[in-house]
Amino acid sequence: MYPGAYEPARPAVVTADGNTTLTYGELEENSLRLADHLRAAGLGRGDHLALLSGNEPRVMEVYWAAMRSGLYLTAVNHHLTAEEAAYIVRDCGAGALIVSGSLSELGAKVAELAPDVTHLLGFDDGTYDTALRTASAEPPDVQPRGTDMLYSSGTTGRPKGVEPALPDGDVRTEPSTVQLLFQPMYGFDEETVYLCPAPLYHAAPLRFCGTITATGGTVVLMNSFDAQGALAAIERHRVTHSQWVPTMFVRMLKLPAEARERYDTSSMKVAVHAAAPCPVEVKRRMMEWWGPVLYEYYSSTEGNGITFIGPDEWLRKPGSVGRAGLLGELRICDEEGKVLPPGETGTVYFEREELPFRYHRDEGRTREAQHPDHATWTTTGDIGHVDEDGYLFLTDRKAFMIISGGVNIYPQEIEDCLVLHPAVADVAVIGVPDEEMGESVRAYVQPSEGALPGPELADDLIAYVRDRMAHYKVPRGVEFVRELPRTPTGKLAKGRLRP
Repeated sequence: MYPGAYEPARPAVVTADGNTTLTYGELEENSLRLADHLRAAGLGRGDHLALLSGNEPRVMEVYWAAMRSGLYLTAVNHHLTAEEAAYIVRDCGAGALIVSGSLSELGAKVAELAPDVTHLLGFDDGTYDTALRTASAEPPDVQPRGTDMLYSSGTTGRPKGVEPALPDGDVRTEPSTVQLLFQPMYGFDEETVYLCPAPLYHAAPLRFCGTITATGGTVVLMNSFDAQGALAAIERHRVTHSQWVPTMFVRMLKLPAEARERYDTSSMKVAVHAAAPCPVEVKRRMMEWWGPVLYEYYSSTEGNGITFIGPDEWLRKPGSVGRAGLLGELRICDEEGKVLPPGETGTVYFEREELPFRYHRDEGRTREAQHPDHATWTTTGDIGHVDEDGYLFLTDRKAFMIISGGVNIYPQEIEDCLVLHPAVADVAVIGVPDEEMGESVRAYVQPSEGALPGPELADDLIAYVRDRMAHYKVPRGVEFVRELPRTPTGKLAKGRLRP
């Protein structure tokens, strides 16, 4: 479905504070007007539209204008520098850029650095509203479905544009792949109230909000994640569905008990989490608090495959991210590409009938993502194994693996241990050069409020790991930092920590 299929007065998007509401009637009319304006500006099927905005309801107007115009939409991380953001706008080949008012200065700099942008609209400088006012809201006979072309978060290098094939068909009759997969899985419908605490320039938040507004539900947008604010939004809006990353769970669990117990979260039917592996104990504690409503999926911006697992399954298979089958078949392969049997750890590939994506203007990176012998088997660099029942267990990203004395060490396991220490607010574990061992394990720790960083706490943390894990995994050193380089979707940008 699409926004025009629903009662015009129904709320499509509301802000968590309740101050702003975008109705389905407004969403339909404004997206039609913006689509008409972009056509008049010369943008046609297969062209690129860039967006630089915070979590504002009008983002969904831009989204639906692109979806009903056959455009590629690239939402740009607004935390980037002007040069970094301009690189994405240039690389995607955007002919138009839409900017929210709070980012007008950044947007102006980006436009200067991206000369191919011939059309610049601002949410708050009058140009966006003028464009809508002077355009037509008459639905055209043909509304070719567009898609997004988003950029990886760049945790292991410069961001890569993930370019899917442009869909066929009309947006009014052809649902998106995300809708086809997730609507039946999680029961999205007109009664859904979906909380989005993550930034819309990332794949899952943008695509899920698109799906909610395609199925008649209401999106509740948080401007940015705040642990207590998220709980307040659940209670205030009687949220039924939500999506999180594990760091958000950790921060909510570390709230004082009286803060956690103050809010009614009983309306929650489905709390989805993804983007990063969730420590087993963290997920257990969340289910003890919210009940068996935690659903997990494993996928990527590339959308090359997906696994799902529900709460009851996870309790039988703690630590698993689920089974595949709905989008791609799992293959675990060794360094030479040989398929490994259940229980053995290797690179995670998904087998598809056709190549599901390419990296924009980068055939070299596209080839790196492909299996050496099977062009339609692709990987995003994750490592894991499947058990005898086909359940996938992730170990870490290949790029983050530490090899110390010839032994493979996976940082995620150590991070999952340390993050539960009461003095740890956040943690990253990396390998650093070591003359004797090749690499040694080092932990970078963001202390919790009130914790005193120093040698005594470092010794305590090392002892904490030693009591729980094999000694070769224990960090040889601990460094304390004010804040770790983590993306808003919870991924660690470990490249920034390497000495």
